[in-house]
Amino acid sequence: MTEIISSLQNNRVKLARQLQEKARLRRKERKIVLEGVRLIADALAVGYKPLFVFYESQHADYELIATLQDQQIQLIPVSADVIRHLSDTQNPQGIIAVFPLPEPALPQKPERILILDAIREPGNMGTILRTAGAAGVEVVILAADCVDPYNPKVLRSGMGAHFRIPIVEAGWDQIRGYCDDLGVFLAAGDGDLNYTDVDWKNAWALVIGNEAHGIHQTVEGQRIAIPMASETESLNAAVAAGVILFEALRQRK
Repeated sequence: MTEIISSLQNNRVKLARQLQEKARLRRKERKIVLEGVRLIADALAVGYKPLFVFYESQHADYELIATLQDQQIQLIPVSADVIRHLSDTQNPQGIIAVFPLPEPALPQKPERILILDAIREPGNMGTILRTAGAAGVEVVILAADCVDPYNPKVLRSGMGAHFRIPIVEAGWDQIRGYCDDLGVFLAAGDGDLNYTDVDWKNAWALVIGNEAHGIHQTVEGQRIAIPMASETESLNAAVAAGVILFEALRQRK
């Protein structure tokens, strides 16, 4: 019988905890942590396999455990204290997995690109990624000063979008070259074109910026606006992205 790990000083336990906390280590080790049945199952469903999985026997989902066993994934039983130590949530689900960092290939000649500029709040980032996947975006590009997309809070609020849509980081010079053949639209409160007046059936790139500071001043494109009641100053970045992306989807339908 496999020994249950109860020490917080176990090397793999220490690594997983540090991966939860440190973006720099995630990049160095090329590893991320997924927590909970839904996220792990979503990753498995599209072919991502964990390097190893911690589970706590009294609370783990045994249907998922059986799937992992069938795929010959290393399963490591741990105590409830270890799961609580590793978890980034208040109510752990009893299963936490370490995966290789996804390294998706950029699609060739995409027609629906979402570019995020300085989106720093993890919940916003995850919600935008989830929305992008639902609205048929082909690739999400993170420009400067965005939160790490593999932050635990981003992963949770993304609800599996990380494994259904390519997410890449790039500088503006790279982004401009990639978007050469597309209409580029900047979501802006002072935009002079209503977002519903854009022909979203053509190939496009949409830039969503930081709510407080807007889009980087060197970025060029057609500035578009979402009409609002006069007393409303601005929309949350995730809400603005959803409104525009689903208008684009409606036009394509």
